Amino acid sequence: MSKTIAINAGSSSLKWQLYQMPEEKVLAKGLIERIGLPDSISTVKFDGRSEKQVLDIPDHTLAVKILLDDLIRFDIIQSYDEITGVGHRVVAGGEYFKESAIIDEEALEQIQELSLLAPLHNPANADGIRAFKEILPEITSVAVFDTSFHTTMPEKAYRYPLPTKYYTENKVRKYGAHGTSHKYVAEEAAKVLGRPLEELNIITCHIGNGVSITAVKHGQSVDTSMGFTPLGGVMMGTRTGDVDPAIIPYLMEHTDDFKHAEDISRIFNRESGILAVSGRSSDMRDIEAGIDENDHSSILAHQMFVDRIQKYIGQYLAVLNGADAIVFTAGIGENSVLVREDVISGISWFGCELDPEKNVRGAEGDISTPDAKVRVLVIPTDEELVIARDVERLKK
Repeated sequence: MSKTIAINAGSSSLKWQLYQMPEEKVLAKGLIERIGLPDSISTVKFDGRSEKQVLDIPDHTLAVKILLDDLIRFDIIQSYDEITGVGHRVVAGGEYFKESAIIDEEALEQIQELSLLAPLHNPANADGIRAFKEILPEITSVAVFDTSFHTTMPEKAYRYPLPTKYYTENKVRKYGAHGTSHKYVAEEAAKVLGRPLEELNIITCHIGNGVSITAVKHGQSVDTSMGFTPLGGVMMGTRTGDVDPAIIPYLMEHTDDFKHAEDISRIFNRESGILAVSGRSSDMRDIEAGIDENDHSSILAHQMFVDRIQKYIGQYLAVLNGADAIVFTAGIGENSVLVREDVISGISWFGCELDPEKNVRGAEGDISTPDAKVRVLVIPTDEELVIARDVERLKK
């Protein structure tokens, strides 16, 4: 039986999950943190156990070697040969990749080139790919792109109202992100509703530290909130989301904070959003603790966050001409009772209504009242499973 490993590489982390395929059985999963820093942490979870070790891991190649050796050390596999495929999450596929793809040298060069669209993600994704290719050069290596699900958007949705040359020459357009998650939860929503996906209009809300909302019509993405990069759309943990672009030249002229492009990118990507408004944290759990303490900044951050989500849901109700369901997923979407309650209570005119006995922590499935016209679902995302499935599909 073949084994496939799904990889999500960050700049200083490597998240992984090992599957027995085609049974889709999770054999083990883990996370390596603080790569390139002292006291790196490697955690492996399997058979109800959790094993952790602290050591110095200078780069992704050594991280992959430690990961694979741990699989042997804990008797999860007997040899590297048991792993026949590896799938890598890659954020930006641009216009090169309309779907998941086998990674050859040309594909890897294109992934690196597309770092311009996802500077916080694609370089790390490429590091993870190189590390696996160095140690396991013969196995099937597949890139699964966050953007590929959104390549079905019509031109009216993905084009910006800029001079055409910036699209034709510089490829400036909406690409979106979180596509693997949106695809998975839309498919699972159809199962919960007991109807063919091809008949449904669904609004999927991936709400974590990064946030994106997608309009899914008959199984295809027709619009999504993230834009040219993952910075666009809804206010997020540390990202601004949509802002008036005139703010940038104004602040460049009137402050010393915006002198270089990297200043703008840093402040808008890493120092804004919930963190900036609350002055406390980018973590919604900390914000909700602040709300309990009647902290004004925490209350405001929560209100702004909910407001932006509601506005995008409202847009997509118009784009779809109505929806059969709204789906919450990812860290906040799956776990924050308060966020779900406040988002839905503000759009009840459209026929959404939560059952308070179902809208609880740990809820899964339909949490609507029986008479609600638009069903509200909570579906835990599983991007790793989508990655593993695509590896199997593309194996030679």
